Amino acid sequence: MDLTTKYLGLTLRSPLVASAGPLTGTADGIARLAAAGVGAVVLPSLFEEQLRAEAERDSRLAEAYADSHAEAAGYLPGYQPGPEPGQVPRRYLDLIERAAAQTRIPVIASLNGVSPGGWTDYASAIQQAGASAIELNIYYLPGDPLLPSRDAERRYTEILTTVKAVVSIPVAVKLSPYFSSFGEMAVVLDHAGADGLVLFNRFLQTDIDPETFTVSSGFRLSTPAEAALPRAWISRLRGLVRCSLAASTGVDTYADVAAYLLAGADVVMSTSSLLRHGPDHARVLLDGLRAWLDRKGFGSVAQVRGLLAKLAEGEPAYGRTGYLSAIDQASHAYAARRLSRTPRLCKMPYARRLSLAGDLNYRRAGRRGGFCRV
Repeated sequence: MDLTTKYLGLTLRSPLVASAGPLTGTADGIARLAAAGVGAVVLPSLFEEQLRAEAERDSRLAEAYADSHAEAAGYLPGYQPGPEPGQVPRRYLDLIERAAAQTRIPVIASLNGVSPGGWTDYASAIQQAGASAIELNIYYLPGDPLLPSRDAERRYTEILTTVKAVVSIPVAVKLSPYFSSFGEMAVVLDHAGADGLVLFNRFLQTDIDPETFTVSSGFRLSTPAEAALPRAWISRLRGLVRCSLAASTGVDTYADVAAYLLAGADVVMSTSSLLRHGPDHARVLLDGLRAWLDRKGFGSVAQVRGLLAKLAEGEPAYGRTGYLSAIDQASHAYAARRLSRTPRLCKMPYARRLSLAGDLNYRRAGRRGGFCRV
């Protein structure tokens, strides 16, 4: 069974990619994922805030010794003179170097930021360390209600083009679905040079506790129910953009992987299921995918990719027709379920009947008085 696939111009041995998470944050974790058969790994993000803090620290140290003798730089702990004021955290570059040397699968580094600036120049150091590609995780929540949508959207293309200008390796953009016209945003990034789009990013799940009067911030693992939205957009974009499409969110079983491939995904990324079940779960997903392909009579992943991908226009399931059909089906299904669960209210006083039955028919029967027959 041929599971090889292309992503960002890279040849992967399987369409399953371990996305950014604790398991991809260590050389041992990456080695276990590689042994389980993943096609590539995405390292945890290197954040804009980390890089800015590092640059500011080095700048302060340099200024403190600006008037000292020429050998003063040798006494600065961790300071190395160079063309840039800051240094990429050494541990991140070391992880890239070790992972690239110890495994035969592509190692994709991740940069997480929200504003164009000098921090994007560190992409070149990531490339030099041996990364096969870079994933831009633009985690941006515009809180200013007066900020025009075009200004918020322009930020994505500015960051992308800035990074593309300093590296020669492929660059993917990880997006959220929260745009007034996501399809247009995807096409704009494709035209701006994105080698891939990752659908979708999951924002921090902030909530309010009415008992303690506190705002809680946390992060929940994804569930298969969340996969419907990215699958729908991958289906729409397949054939509309030239760049690769990566599915992210809601992968727990081989069936979730297969569904994404049928929608048109080039690769399927997973973090939550690997955290729930361990890195060896990647082997379970891939074995299940092989068995499914064999059972359906396919010899490769390429044969099923995009079989159910349709552009939104002309495909009833994704348009108004599908919307109205879904409402009609749900209305009939839930109405039948409610009627089947209606309690038998034979010879029950009116007040008791009314308190138990929310059904309009029983309310009407109650207003007429007497007892009802069921």
